Parts: sequence; structure tokens; C-alpha cells
Amino acid sequence: MTRFADAHNDLLYEVAHRAHLPNPFGRYWLGQLRRGQVALTVCPVSAGLEELPEGGLRAALTQCGAFHRALRENPEDLVWARGAGDLAEAERSGRVALVLSMEGTEPFGYTPALLEPFVALGVRMVGLTWNRRNPFADGLGEHDSDGGLSALGRTLVDALVDRHVAIDLAHASPRTLDQVLDRAAHGHVLVSHAACRAVYDSPRNLSDEQLTAVAGAGGLIGVMPHPVTLGVEGGAATLDKAVDHLDHAREVVGVKHLAIGSDFSRQIVRSGALHIPPDVIMPDGMTFDAAVDGFEGPADFPHLAERMRARGWSPAECDAVLHDNLRAFLDGVLDHHEPSTGAAHAHQR
Repeated sequence: MTRFADAHNDLLYEVAHRAHLPNPFGRYWLGQLRRGQVALTVCPVSAGLEELPEGGLRAALTQCGAFHRALRENPEDLVWARGAGDLAEAERSGRVALVLSMEGTEPFGYTPALLEPFVALGVRMVGLTWNRRNPFADGLGEHDSDGGLSALGRTLVDALVDRHVAIDLAHASPRTLDQVLDRAAHGHVLVSHAACRAVYDSPRNLSDEQLTAVAGAGGLIGVMPHPVTLGVEGGAATLDKAVDHLDHAREVVGVKHLAIGSDFSRQIVRSGALHIPPDVIMPDGMTFDAAVDGFEGPADFPHLAERMRARGWSPAECDAVLHDNLRAFLDGVLDHHEPSTGAAHAHQR
């Protein structure tokens, strides 16, 4: 049976939004993950533009709270993957592993030292930027600045490398990406959710040179089956278009550097938890709740596997891209951290 691993699912927006309800994770997401045979999901915390600057830290901590509440309320189904052996324990016990991450470092304000309490809360991956500029780096939405890491950003990158926290370059400007790859030669780097610019020309996608640079650093590229990265033609995006990007990325960097980062947004937007920011990058004619036909949520992961197999991907290649590569990458990160055994018992009490 194929298992699936997702490098980016913003579900904590909705889980935090529905905090007034009993067990919102179990009610709105757990069943989908189970039906989709999802073994591992990376869950980012982030702050919307409307919450910045004063509310960024509050928003991130609220979502961290939603993450830990989900673990506490669903101990028979979830494993907190924060350290060595946790992913293996999730596999052994048949539970879903959740990894906490951060998308955009606005919650740190101007204080790189705030990384430490978030590491204590379980954050094991940090995306330096969303599309916009922040005190640490430029995002890819800053089209004309050619900006990269700030002095604070260089300090933060060094701290991430030292603490063995993966650096996610999904929304980084081209210069930020290049500078991080140069500076974090001994770190863990990936692009959790993007696609190929040679297939669809969007600032959200990576050029062949960027794909090669990330792979050359030992990094991973999470191909994103979403209209933002696939483009829309006639109002629709299909899984075949997603496989077009996978095919191209395989030609450029090989199977071992590929994973999937879903960025499922339809349910989250329709729940009222996520509103369209003014600096979002979307194709003309696309709505913020757009989704690929047949890939609207975690339960649809088997549809992607079916399309890949139909397009000539071998079972071993499918397993690598859909689960094994991300699992191996995260094992390499988590091996540097204490496992969650004690925390898991605490959540069950």
C-alpha cells in the first residue's frame, strides 16, 4: 500500500480558527488524512498580513497551541514528530506523524533569538519568508529589489543551521535562495511547495538553475499540485499538469530530490480561517479557494499516485516522491533532536 508524505499543509489555520469546537483536528482533518493514507504531514504556523506586526507572535503561538491540542486529543492516531525515531514510531504504530514548521519569520519580529522557544515547541522547519519582505529576508514578491538576506537574516540562518532546523526556501526571492544555499552549506535545505518555471512561468516556481542548486545542496523540492503553480487554462488545473512538473523536475534533478507539498487551501479558505492577502501571487482568473480537479484535500493523494503510474512512473519512483524522500530528509533533521516519547505520554494523560 502506498503511503504519502506532505511537506506543506496549512491545516493549523483552520484548526485554530475552530478552537471553540470539540476536537477540531479530529473533526475536520483526521478522517481525510486516514482516507488518503497520509503517514506524515508538515504543519506550518504563520501570520497573516492583517495580524502584522503586533499580532504575528500571537498568531504563531495560537497555531502552535492548536497543533499541541490536536496531539493531546488524538493520541491513538497522531505522533508528535520532533526527534530521533519519532517517524519510525509513527510507522510502527500506524499513526500519522505531524511535524511543526513555520512559514515566514514575521513572528520573530526583529529578534532571531525567538527561534529557541519555537524549537522548544517542536518547530523543525522554518521558511524565512512568505512572498513579502520581512526583517530577515526578501520574499519572491519583491520583484524589483533584488534583495536577499539582511544582517539579521544571516544571524538567523546561522542559528537554524546550528540548531539543525531545516530551512524552507519556498517563498524566497532568487537572491535569498542563492545566499542561503551559500551560507547553509552544512544545513538542511528544501523548497517545501513550488513547481517548475520551465513548465509554467510564475515567480512561485523554480528555474532549472534553482532546481539544480537546491538538489546540489542535498535539498528536496516539494512539487505543489495547486493552480497557483500549475496555472489555469479554461478555469481548471488537472493532475496531469502536476505530473508534467514532476516529469520535468525528474529530468533536471532526478527522483531522489523530489517530494510533494500540497498547500491544500480550498477547505481552509471556505472555513473562513484564511483570507486573500493583497500581496498574493495568483494566475489571472484564479480564486483563492482554487484546487486541482481530483486533488482538493489529503483524501485525494491516491489520485496523484494513480496519475503518476498512468504516466509511466514506476512503483519505486512513486514511493520515493510520494513518501520516502521526505521521510528520509526529515529523519536527517530529527536525528539531531530528542524524541517525543515523554511528551507523547504527557499528551495522553
